Amino acid sequence: MAHYFTNDNVKSDEKLIKVKIKNQDYSFYVDNGVFSKRGLDFGTRTLLENLDLENIKGKILDFGCGYGPIGIFLSKNLNVTVDMIDINKRSLNLAKKNSVLNNAKTNIFESDIYQNITDKYDFIITNPPIRVGKKVLYEILFGAYDYLNDNGQMIIVVNKDQGAKSLMKDLEDKYKVSVINKSKGFYVISMAK
Repeated sequence: MAHYFTNDNVKSDEKLIKVKIKNQDYSFYVDNGVFSKRGLDFGTRTLLENLDLENIKGKILDFGCGYGPIGIFLSKNLNVTVDMIDINKRSLNLAKKNSVLNNAKTNIFESDIYQNITDKYDFIITNPPIRVGKKVLYEILFGAYDYLNDNGQMIIVVNKDQGAKSLMKDLEDKYKVSVINKSKGFYVISMAK
């Protein structure tokens, strides 16, 4: 079975969806072979609606951008250029198209985890790809430390049923971990350097 974090050749069936986030309208092209092709998933919505935008400043990375809702939302609301990465080529193409469609300022490029990252960030924000398995997930989450500026933060959303509590406990070995909010089993978590 193909997953959204692979580059399998799944037949394309591109569609345009309309999404409202914090009372703002967005349009996104979605397709087979990308995460949450039917609309904005509840985890990403919970993440975006619980971000304290007044305190998010500086250089931002949207890790595993998919078709682009996180990076585009941040760019539009913060009036900054957001770096966005993914390993899935179809996702990257959609994110580029969606950035233009939503008049967002983004820098979108392919990266296998942090392979093509050369900068450091004040914020790395993601709905991490839990289904990649614990080993790769921990490479993503613990590896972020080396790409955060001093006092930088990674902000993630994880479902309690996908191990949010044990994940937070493990992350405390490297980060100052705090829960920003919880909603219907989803935890929005800050991991501060």
